[in-house]
Amino acid sequence: MGRAIAVRTEHTSSEVRELAKRAKNAAQARRLLAIAAVLDGASREEAAKNGGMDRQTLRDWVIRFNEQGPQGLVNVPSPGAPGKLEGAHKTFLARIVDEGPIPAIHGVVRWRACDLIMRLHEEFGLSVSDDTVYRALKELGFSHVSARPRAHKQDAEVMEAFKKTLPHAWRKSVRSSLPARREVWFQDEMRVGQKNKLTYRWARTGSRPRAAHDQRTQSTYLFGAVCPERGAGAALVLPVCNTEAMQLHLDEIATKVAPGAHAVLLLDRAGWHGAAALAVPDNISLLPLPSCSPELNPQENIWQFIRQNWLSNRIFKDYDDIVDHCCHAWSTLLDQPWKIMSIAQRDWATVRQLL
Repeated sequence: MGRAIAVRTEHTSSEVRELAKRAKNAAQARRLLAIAAVLDGASREEAAKNGGMDRQTLRDWVIRFNEQGPQGLVNVPSPGAPGKLEGAHKTFLARIVDEGPIPAIHGVVRWRACDLIMRLHEEFGLSVSDDTVYRALKELGFSHVSARPRAHKQDAEVMEAFKKTLPHAWRKSVRSSLPARREVWFQDEMRVGQKNKLTYRWARTGSRPRAAHDQRTQSTYLFGAVCPERGAGAALVLPVCNTEAMQLHLDEIATKVAPGAHAVLLLDRAGWHGAAALAVPDNISLLPLPSCSPELNPQENIWQFIRQNWLSNRIFKDYDDIVDHCCHAWSTLLDQPWKIMSIAQRDWATVRQLL
């Protein structure tokens, strides 16, 4: 019979028991107590029994304890089989996802898992599963998100220039005689109708859920505006989208501006936004955004949030039902001012940034 392996002695049995008491891993604590029993002079058989193991297992843990100390008594998970995707594969995957597909060449407007699998096979002769691609994309910092709107005629340089020159445009649009307290608001309109949109939803893997899609055409317009720094908003549901409707909305926004403050309202260049017939309230100044630049208007993201949470995947019975749902959606949004602050805040359009 072989000799028992001696336990390293820089830790006393009391110290080992104290380590076991503080250990967050139950298996490590049990092994430490068995080793503490050995240090107290108990037989290896008795110490192994107290630790819920046999003598050979205790011997193995004593070796680990001698080599690595108390931390060596924690189970090390098996690394498993090596992944199929190596560094070069992941670099290639990240590059093509960042660049996106070219519709005329690749035949798709967004990459799907099957497209990425095909590209990996063409480039490296590698065959992988959908799950492998999804895991790799998550490791690389990608997630499956909906795209932000972009006008096909937009000019990125004009948009960046607008952000940089916004303080000057702000001071030009607001008269010096007006109150020193200022607010930034964003405004836009959204059509809501019976011919509604279908959005992504959670469903059992492998299933393809069905949703009713109405083909009737009754609709209305939701005029909305938000102040991201206050989490405030003002909206009207109106049957038409014209200068008269815009006038009503401006009057409504004027009532929501903080008392004693002046609001600069950023909005797109729709015809009714700059009509000569508009009587802009005294506590509001209009500041048009560059043409074809929906990304600069966070009200677009507010619309997306409202559709995804309260308006999409619905069948509206009639016009009044559409109006009721629009009112409910907006009221629910106003009850969550932190959502407005989170979705609509832009660091280039805050009062502190502009003054």
